[in-house]
Amino acid sequence: MYPPGPIPRHPGPPASGAPVRDFLNSAARPGVSEGYVVLPRSLAEAMPLPWQQHMAHLLHEFHQVYAHLDWPEYRVVPSRRERLVDLDEDQLAEVGCMVEIDTEGELVYRERNGRRIEHPEHQEVLVSCLDPIPSQHHNANQDTPPRGFPVQPSPNWG
Repeated sequence: MYPPGPIPRHPGPPASGAPVRDFLNSAARPGVSEGYVVLPRSLAEAMPLPWQQHMAHLLHEFHQVYAHLDWPEYRVVPSRRERLVDLDEDQLAEVGCMVEIDTEGELVYRERNGRRIEHPEHQEVLVSCLDPIPSQHHNANQDTPPRGFPVQPSPNWG
């Protein structure tokens, strides 16, 4: 026997068939680009132990399933977005551009192949920068006790 009336809908959004993609696309997230998700190792190793255990289990399964692929060795370069007109010569060379002065004394930005870049003041590029994430040699939590208040230096009463 069926209950009278419509079947009640489960509250909340429907389950997704691509929850990782949905999550990564739902908002700008640190370390996420169109092709990659980067997790700084020092932060992963500084996570609470239960998180690390879950992460280790997921990574083990991930690598077990995809171990047959011909994996390259990745080189991750910390980068930030900068306007093309704000770059120095070294940074311009890094992104494959050059700047020259035309016959009217105006700056002209060009790609490596010589093509002129129109409106360089609106063009943003990724330029390498110093990594702001603490390394494995500097624990991200070392100056913050469990309650979240910064450690105050004790007075030196000499």
